[in-house]
Parts: sequence; structure tokens; C-alpha cells
Amino acid sequence: MALLSNCTVALLLLAFALSTCLYINNLSNHETRLVRSVYAKLNRIKPHERLVNTNPTKTQNNSVDTKGVHPESSQNTDISRDIKCTMAPESRFDCARDRLLSQGECEQRGCCYAPLPKSAGPPWCFYPSLYPGYKMGPFSPTTRGRAANLTRATPSYLPRDISTLKLEIIEETAGCLHLTLKDSSSQRYEVKLPAGVPQNKSDPTQDVLYTTEYQSDPFGFIVRRKSNGRVIMNTTVAPLLFADQYLQLSTSLASSLVSGLGEHYTSLLLDLNWTSLTLWNRDMAPHADANLYGSHPFYIVQEEDSLAHGVFLLNSNAVEVMLQPTPALTLVAIGGILDLYVFLGPDPESVIRQYLQVIGYPMMPPYWSLGFHLCRWGYTTTNTTRHVAERMHNSKFPMDVQWNDLDYAAKRRVFTFDPWRFGDLPEMVEEFHERGMKYILILDPGISSTSPPGTYSPFDDGLKRDVFIKNATGHILIGEVWPGPTAFPDFTNPETRSWWEDCIRDFHSKVPVDGLWIDMNEPASFVQGSVEGCPDSDLENPPYTPIVVGGQLNSGTLCMSAQQKLSTHYNLHNMYGLTEAYATHSALRKVRGKRPFVLSRSSYPGIGRFSGVWTGDVRSDWEQMRYSIPAVLQFSLFGVPLVGADICGFGGNTTEELCVRWMQLGAFYPFMRNHNDKPNAPQEPYVFGQKAQAAMRSVLNLRYSLLPFLYTLFHHAHATADTVARPLFVEFPTDPNSQTIDRQFLWGSSLLISPVLEQGAVELAAYLPPGTWYSLHNVSRTTLYHSLTIPLAHRSLKPKGQPFYSKGQYLLLPAPLETINVHVREGHIIPQQEPALTTTASRRNPFFLTVALSAGGWARGDLFWDDGDSLDNFEMGNYCYVLFIAGQSQVVSDPLRLNGALDGLVLGGLQVFGVPSPPLYVLANGDKVRDFTYRSDTKVLTVTSLALPMTKVFTVQWAL
Repeated sequence: MALLSNCTVALLLLAFALSTCLYINNLSNHETRLVRSVYAKLNRIKPHERLVNTNPTKTQNNSVDTKGVHPESSQNTDISRDIKCTMAPESRFDCARDRLLSQGECEQRGCCYAPLPKSAGPPWCFYPSLYPGYKMGPFSPTTRGRAANLTRATPSYLPRDISTLKLEIIEETAGCLHLTLKDSSSQRYEVKLPAGVPQNKSDPTQDVLYTTEYQSDPFGFIVRRKSNGRVIMNTTVAPLLFADQYLQLSTSLASSLVSGLGEHYTSLLLDLNWTSLTLWNRDMAPHADANLYGSHPFYIVQEEDSLAHGVFLLNSNAVEVMLQPTPALTLVAIGGILDLYVFLGPDPESVIRQYLQVIGYPMMPPYWSLGFHLCRWGYTTTNTTRHVAERMHNSKFPMDVQWNDLDYAAKRRVFTFDPWRFGDLPEMVEEFHERGMKYILILDPGISSTSPPGTYSPFDDGLKRDVFIKNATGHILIGEVWPGPTAFPDFTNPETRSWWEDCIRDFHSKVPVDGLWIDMNEPASFVQGSVEGCPDSDLENPPYTPIVVGGQLNSGTLCMSAQQKLSTHYNLHNMYGLTEAYATHSALRKVRGKRPFVLSRSSYPGIGRFSGVWTGDVRSDWEQMRYSIPAVLQFSLFGVPLVGADICGFGGNTTEELCVRWMQLGAFYPFMRNHNDKPNAPQEPYVFGQKAQAAMRSVLNLRYSLLPFLYTLFHHAHATADTVARPLFVEFPTDPNSQTIDRQFLWGSSLLISPVLEQGAVELAAYLPPGTWYSLHNVSRTTLYHSLTIPLAHRSLKPKGQPFYSKGQYLLLPAPLETINVHVREGHIIPQQEPALTTTASRRNPFFLTVALSAGGWARGDLFWDDGDSLDNFEMGNYCYVLFIAGQSQVVSDPLRLNGALDGLVLGGLQVFGVPSPPLYVLANGDKVRDFTYRSDTKVLTVTSLALPMTKVFTVQWAL
């Protein structure tokens, strides 16, 4: 009986405990639910990588000071609160961005709390309309524009809030508005891009393209397009926040068609459905929802009526961008200042040009760098490397540059070469040079710190010259990369740049490399922060950490408290690759006395002035190939035209079909390199079957024939900030169908590239913008490439019929394995050259022209030509420039500038698309030409066996 009684009591107690737990749990869910708008579903971040600080010693720093924040008085009615909090869910701006909040804490901030059925999507804690913030004082004139003070009567909820700010407005040009928000009482870190960007001054005779309005209390500004009143930016939609390590600015967007904010694994158009993007350079293979190698806080918005604008936040700290379907976005930077440029275009190409006027126009690459490059981590000896180059040559694959990964280095230390496996490296490089080829090797920034004193001069000399990044205590920070423990050069230090140049000069005197590949320069480290860890500070564990791979800013890189010449690594991290590219470009320029070639993995605005970029460790799969197109196009928007992805993929094993299709696509990357990782199956073109080899050889010859055109596009990029690989929306802003396309792209305004991106596909639905388009497959090139003995681009294809007169529509095109569809746009003339196995050889061959007549019978094109390697040719006027014009049944050349580079070179032939009927005869400079053909089915006139000097005016006429 006693036992039964005890059991009854125990059961009652257990039931009471369970009911109490359920009640408390329900109460917690109802009353104190924690909300923070970092959504696992959308961001796909692993739970242990979520970005709430988990360091127990930092709990106090993660809490937010709420003193000075006055929730609504109990005298205010619930109706008043309801009015302020009544808004569409997609228009809510997150008031719990910085940390998890309960309902009570949310309302204590003066924010609205309204749960929604789904946990992902709009925030539950959000700002009411007219949330208290800064109050703006009157404007006063400054030397650059006008300025006003912003003050807030009570602190915000952020730690170390800054109560007084200075707003400065500078009208840089008619199409560029510049706004800065700074702490008015103390100096904060500000980004200074490398010197040499020409400063644009506003022309007082030009009418600006914008108007500005200012809301005084709470402060916000509105930028409108002057021509139509459209709102470009409106920051009154949510409060401005400005604390020591948390700067937040929100704005509405003029449309949902937003591109930029790289580097991320995304489509060209960004997803605005409650997406978060973090800009924080990281050694991370491309995949969705991760911060990758570069940071580019610039975006471009396609508006209605073919207009466009862009916004650039010049800030090198970690930046998080929240996109929402209003449409709107919120920028959060965790340091520095808010330094905003607004570019009014009015068209997309003008927006990019205005952006590049701020960050600098891209460098002019050497001509040879536009050829085919071949690399692998795993060419373990000079003999292996030689054998690869020989097999490429014997298999008749054009190739200009042979590369080596870190295999060459003794104990993986840069500026050395292994005496056993690469003992004759200098001789191998000279052999390549004798064959008209170039040679490039990898150069990581990490300098081995464990060699015996006196045995490794880069570290010994660097110690003496004090060039390495220090830790918080002033000692050299040691991380770990491929050679083991390493020190990291501080490229913001002028002495480091001088030391770097000396290292390159000394190495180049032994191994005359033609360019340098700067990898691992985010900078990457295999230990977190340093081998000794990092101090416990607000730099290492800030009050707010954006969503980053690894969960902390120092994951896979250096301590944030590390000391550099200009500032802490916390402020400078995203610029490390840029500063190294600047130092490397400058060193090569001085050491070689020729045009530098640098390829960087890490990037930041302005890097296109010094370097090309590749998209990192892509996998050998169809999805990664497909996403390489928007990646390349994004870098075009960022002012980095020399860009490409590792053809056939770096990680994993390719297949023959994938590699053929990737070679066809990669032939139209501005930078073309096949690169492979050590453990994978070989993917050099010669390892595949004969049919695959023929397809690869064909498209390589097509690329090499087009190099004069590609080089001319790079000249225009360098001189006038035109894009090379161009999104369709940039060239066709009035065409609504072109707004979203990122499976096709253009070279300049003339060539449309439509690659196959799906396994097994033998036909392709390709979009042709309005106008007439001529397929390059419609004509055999046998007669134009008469001197070649190798298979040529698509020669086996039969004509596909008449030109395409598109109204802006998709067409189903045949695309067998040997084909990539390339179309020439009416009204354009493409300069080409007979291809060869290297550009050294092809540059001596005859030119030919592909002329695509418009409906009215007109076309235009041009050719920029120099020696392809010397410094500052355009700046010094040391080049040739030839204009080509077609009309009234003739093609005429006009050499506007000559310098000798075209001497001895001739026009060997031309093909004219759109000739309506068979010519009665053809004349070249007044003399009858015998070697011409005309095809009635394709309306193509082909003229061969010409030898017209390129340095003189020539005329080719046909009589109908």
C-alpha cells in the first residue's frame, strides 16, 4: 500500500513537471520568441557556422546597450502603434539584424513585433515608420561641395554609438553623385585606392542627371533621376545607424533587376527574396551562399525605359547586403565610413564607365596573354612540363603559355626552384621562348619562416627590412600555408613593395618568367588567425559578425588585430589581393620593361588596373560550367575584363563531353586557361578521342583567328572603359528579353556566343536580340585559311540557310558536339587573322575581314594594333589604328594612325554577309579579282587571294 501510494505521488509529480514544462515552453514561444533575420533556409549555412558570436568570454560584447532607447509611452494608444507598424511584410526592414531579440527586447528598441506563419522571409521585429534617428542641420559650403552635421539626441541600441556625423555631398560629374558619412569628432579608417586614378571634375556647363532631397528628422536622403523623377535611392525607408563597428544604411530600389555585389556563386541577376550576401575575401571553392575570393560592393540596377544606374560603397571592411523583394536592400559595414557613389548612367554601359572613372580603367594586356594557357598542379618535373607542351604542339593545338603550379618550388618556398626536379628550369623557359611561347608560374604571398638563417633570402631580407605583417604585440605574425609556417608581406608598406620587386628581380635573373600568378592572396592560411591564435578583442570578435564561411572573420586567414602599415588587418583584409597585384604589376613592369601579366585570385575594386582574375577552384561539372558565365560577366561589370574560369574544371574528373563543351565556352572567355588539380584525371586536349580533339582544335583556331578583334576590344576597355565579355542587357538595354539572360553573352557589340551548357544536348534554344544575325557556321573557311593544313572551325558543317532576321526571339539551333553557335551582328566588321600554333606566328599571317551588312548595306569595324608587348603604347601614341567601313557595295579601309607595327602585313581576303545577289565582278583597288565565290543560299560573298597592304587605304568593290 505504501509502495502504491509512493508510485501515485511520483506519477502526480511527473505529470505536474511535464505540464509545467509545456506551459513554460508555450509561454516562451508566445511571449519571448527570439528573432533574428538570418534564415537557414535561404542561406543554407550549417548550424555551427551561424554568425552569432559563440565565444563565452564575449557574451557581454554581444549584448546590446538599450539605454537611451525609449519605447512608446503607455499613454500612446495601441492604435497609434498599429498605424506605425502596419506595412506589407516585404516592406519590413529588420530591427534585429545585429542579434537575437525577444518580443520584449524588440519592443524595448521601439520596434514593431509581428510574427508570421513562416520562419524564413520577412523579419518579425522591424522598424516602424519614422523611427527615431539622426537629425540633420543646415548645409554649409565646402571646398568639394557642401556639408551638414547629423546629430542624435539619444544613442541608438548599438554599442559605441557615434552621436554626431558629418554628411558631405560632392557632385563629382554630371552623372556621378558622391556622398560621405563620417564621424565628425574622430578620424576613422577610409579606403584609399592605389594612386594614379585620374580625378574627374564636375563640368559646370553640364546639367546633372539627378536631384537630391533630404529628410531632416529622422535623417534620410532621396536621389531622383532628373529626366523622369524616378527614385534611384531612398534611405528614408529605414533608419541610418552608425556605431564604431556597425554602420547600416537601407534604400529602396528602382526595380528588381539588380546585378553585382560579387564575388558570389549566383546568376547575373541577384535573388531579392530575402537573400543575404557577405563581401569578405575567403579561400573558398565556388558554391552557393558563401563569401568567395573577392569583394566588390558595387551594384547596377536596370530601370524601366532602358535606363540604368549604379551604386558603389567604397568600404573595405566586411560588408553584408540584405536584399528584399520590396525591392530594397540594406548595407551593413562593420567599420570605416559610409562612402557612397551613385552613378546615373543613363544607360548600363555609361554606368560602368562612370564606376571605372572612380576605380580606374583596366590595364592593357600583352597580346600573347589572349592565347591559350595550359596548367596543372602535378606537372612534377621540367621533363613532364616539356612533354605536355610538345604534345600540344605535335597535336596541332594552338597554345601560347605553359604554366607551372607550386610543383616547381623547393620545399614549396616561393622564389626558389627544386634543384632535382626543376634543376634545368631556366633552360626550359628559354626553350619555350625560342618556340615563340611564354612561361608563367605561381607566386603565393606566404614566405616560409622556418628555413635556417642565411639560407632563404626572401625571409632573411624581409626581416631586415621589416616588411611582414605583425601581430597585436608587435611580433611577426606567423600563419601556415603550403611551405609550413609563413610570414605575410604587408603590401601597404612602400618598403615591402621595394623588397617584393627585389625578390622578383633576383628570381627573374635566374628564371625569365613572362608573368606571375598570385594565388592564396585573400590571404589564405591553414590555421585560424595565426599559429599562436588571436587575442580576445572586439576586432577578432566584433559585436556583429556578418555571415561568413567558418563563422569568424579570422577563419582561414590572419588575425583581425594584425598590424599593417596603413591600419589593422580588420580594415585592410579585403584589399590584400589588390595591394599585392599593385606591387607585382609594378615590379614586373620595372624588371621586364614590358607589359606586365598578373593573374590574381583575390580581388577588390580597382584590381583590373593591375591584374586579370580567374574564378578559382571550380568543379568539373555542368552546373559550375554554366555558372562561370555570370561570374565572368560580373567581373566585366567590375572593371576586370581579363577574366576566365578553369576550363574543364579544377576539382574532380571531367568527362570528354564536358571538356569539349567547356573548351568551346572557354574559347570565348577573355582569359582562356585549362587548369587541373593533382589527383584528377588528365584533361589536356590531346588525351581525348579524335572527334573530341577535332572539336577542341576547331574552336581554338576560331579563337586565334579572332584575336585581332579581341585585342581591339581590350584596347577600348583600356582607353574608354568599354566591356569585353558583355551581358546582353548592357548592349540591348531597350530589349526586355535581354534583361535576364546569362547563358549567352557578347564579345563587344558584334559577336553573340551561345554555348551548349547541358549534358547530351545536340541543339540549343538561343535568344537573338532584335536585328539581323549571321551565323559563322554558314560559310566554310577553307578558302580563307588556305595556308592551313589542320582542321578548321566548323568546316564540316553545311550551310544552315538564310540569315536570322530576329524580332527578339528564341531560335532552336543545331549544336552537335563539334559546334558552338557564334553569330555576327549586322552592321559590324570583324578583323581576323589566319591562325597559327602561337600568337608569335599568327601575328605575321594575313588578315581577313568578316563583314556583316545591315539591311541598308552598311557596316563598320576597327583594328587596334601595336607590338603587343611594350609599355604605354596607347598613352604615347605608339600604335596603329585602322577603320573599316562598308557601304554602297564596297569595303574601304582608312588607316588613321600608323607606327610601323603593320608593316609587311596584308589583307588576304574577306567574307561579306548579306550581299543580296551574285556579284557581276569584284575589284580590289580597281583591279579585277578572280578568286571570289558567292553562295545564294547564305548570301555570302567570299573573296580570297588578296594581298592588300594593311598600311595603305584599300577598297574592295562588287558590282551587282
